[in-house]
Amino acid sequence: MTDLKSSAPHIHGATTYDDLMDWGVQPDALAGASHSTGRLLHKGPGNIPETGIWDCTPGRWRLSLPRDEFCHFVSGRATYRSDDGEAIEVTPGTCVLFPEGWSGEAEVHETIRNIYMLS
Repeated sequence: MTDLKSSAPHIHGATTYDDLMDWGVQPDALAGASHSTGRLLHKGPGNIPETGIWDCTPGRWRLSLPRDEFCHFVSGRATYRSDDGEAIEVTPGTCVLFPEGWSGEAEVHETIRNIYMLS
């Protein structure tokens, strides 16, 4: 059951939900041609907060976050490497809070699914 117009928008089975929209290729590519699909669950006034489902195919790109982003990875495998060299390996079940201003590279090794919230 999915009800995006509810007083509390919700998606049951979010880990396998397949009614995703094409969000295009990942900008700032360094290697490969990562392609994104997703489904917006909610976007508040001024786009804060924003939450949804995001899938991305393999590739590598630059990343710079303009606001806090909480990610719960439910499938796939990726490495996020900060500009200071810290490597964050993500696999199913990994939760990460990328703080506003975090920058570095993302490399998706196996198509990932991420349940996210931007604030």
